[in-house]
Amino acid sequence: MKDGIVHWNVDPEIFWITDSFPLKYYGLFWITGLVLAYLVIQRIYKKEGVPVENFDQLTTYIFIGILLGARLGHCFFYEPEHYLSNPLEILLPIMKIDGAYQFTGFQGLASHGGTIGIIVAIFLYWKKTKTNVLWILDRVAIGTPITCAFIRLGNLMNSEIYGKPTDGSWGFVFERDDLIPRHPTQLYEAIAYLLIFGLLYYIYRSKKIENTSGLFVGLLLMLLFSARFMIEFLKENQVAFEDSMSLNMGQWLSIPFILIGIILVFWRKSPMHKMFNK
Repeated sequence: MKDGIVHWNVDPEIFWITDSFPLKYYGLFWITGLVLAYLVIQRIYKKEGVPVENFDQLTTYIFIGILLGARLGHCFFYEPEHYLSNPLEILLPIMKIDGAYQFTGFQGLASHGGTIGIIVAIFLYWKKTKTNVLWILDRVAIGTPITCAFIRLGNLMNSEIYGKPTDGSWGFVFERDDLIPRHPTQLYEAIAYLLIFGLLYYIYRSKKIENTSGLFVGLLLMLLFSARFMIEFLKENQVAFEDSMSLNMGQWLSIPFILIGIILVFWRKSPMHKMFNK
C-alpha cells in the first residue's frame, strides 16, 4: 500500500478440490452470507416463539428462489442474446470455449434477479401455508443485507464489478485487469449493506414502532437499492450496451424496488397493505 492505494491481486481460487473443480472465494462468501442470514432469521423465529420447522421449510423456497432469480436475472438483464443462443449455459456451470463446453462455474449472478427470486419464493410459500406474507418478508428482510454484503466481498475477491478510476490518492489497483487506481465499489456496497442490517436489527430490537408490518421489507428495498443506485455512479459498466444509457442497467432495475419500498414504508395503511397483512 502506498499513498492510500491498495494493490489487489488475490487469486479467486482458494484451492482445487479436483483437477477440474476449484473452491472459489466467491462461492464461499455466497454460502457464508446465506448461513449468517439464516442464523439471524432463525434467532428471530425462536425469539418470537415461531416453530423453527416453519422457517426451515421457507429456507428451502428462498434458497432455490435466490439462486434461480440471481442467475436468470443476470442472463436476461445483462446478456440475453448470448444466453438465448446458448441456453445450456443458463442453468449449467459450463461455457462454450473454442467450440467445446468447459466447466467454468456460473459466470454471473444478478442481485436484482435474486431479490425477485426471493419475493416469488415467499409468495409461493405464502400461497401454500397462508402465513402472513408481510410478517415473513419483514423477518427475511432483516437478515438479507448480510448476504448481500458477503456477495459483494466475493466480487472483491474476484476483482470484478469494480469502480471507475480515482484521482490516484485512494483506491484499489485490480492488477488482474489493469494498473489504474479505482474505487473499490464492492467494499462501498458491502459496508452500506452491513450498516443497513445494523439499522434494521436495531429498529427490530427497539420495539418503539407499533405497526411494523411491511416496515422492514420497505426499509430494506428503499435503503439497499438507493445505496446501490448511488454507488453505481462510481462503477464501470458491466456490459457494453450500458455505455449508451443515461443510467446503467443496475440503476434502472433499482428504481422499481426503491418505489415499492417507499410505498411499503409510507403507505402501510393502504388497501394493498391490508390485503397481504392477514
